[in-house]
Amino acid sequence: MTRSVRRTRRMLQLAGAGAAALMALSACSSSSSSDDSSAKADKSGSASPKLSGTVTVFAAASLKESFTALGKQFEQQHPGTKVTFNFGGSDSLAAGITGGAPADVFAAASPKTMALVTDRKDVAGTPATFVRNQLEIATLPGNPDKVASLKDLTKSGLKVVLCDKTVPCGAAAQKALEASDLKLTPVSYEQDVKSALTKVELKEADAAVVYKTDVKAAGDKVEGVEFPESAKAINDYPIALLKDAQNAAAAKAFIALVRSADGQQVLSEAGFLKP
Repeated sequence: MTRSVRRTRRMLQLAGAGAAALMALSACSSSSSSDDSSAKADKSGSASPKLSGTVTVFAAASLKESFTALGKQFEQQHPGTKVTFNFGGSDSLAAGITGGAPADVFAAASPKTMALVTDRKDVAGTPATFVRNQLEIATLPGNPDKVASLKDLTKSGLKVVLCDKTVPCGAAAQKALEASDLKLTPVSYEQDVKSALTKVELKEADAAVVYKTDVKAAGDKVEGVEFPESAKAINDYPIALLKDAQNAAAAKAFIALVRSADGQQVLSEAGFLKP
């Protein structure tokens, strides 16, 4: 083979190698660009939309302190939002919702009262239990009447207040009394647990059967007395997005906060039990 032919073949080999290298570099650059674009698209697509507007929450009276704190936390996390609450007896709140009252979220103190809303198909999705609550006796500070048990509430002359039987705390109290085969005639039946507690705080009653969370929230205004029968009447608290929610996106985010680790910590500190 002549020197000229060998030189020509060598040049062709070098040219081929260079072309292959250039194609590989081009493919790598294209792939990198494509990956960057995909990453940006994924990041953009996964970004949650900015929340705004008002979230209206109907919640059991016993949730007042903890939900108020969570509402403030939600507003700080989502500037431009506002959480408004309607606290009261779960049965009254359920009646308002089924009657057309505007609300985004319902947090009830029992599955039975939540069922008043779900039976009318006024919720979106399935309600989820987020906490549980247990009863306790609230007495005057220092417990001057020496109340030590549920049976002690039947003492003659003792002024006792209960929640109405249609309210979850009242239904739970009745269940505990029946489990103990006790009969109690209160001086009044109150429409929600806060009203029952207030009677003791104002010294208009000697004792009331309320939730542990309410006794804790009252601080030194009352004294709490635990009773074993309360273990047989623990209430599950369900929460749900309402079908006609005006601000569904923010409502879902508030429910997510309630069920999150941060939300559960706030509720646990208030005395609620884990679901």
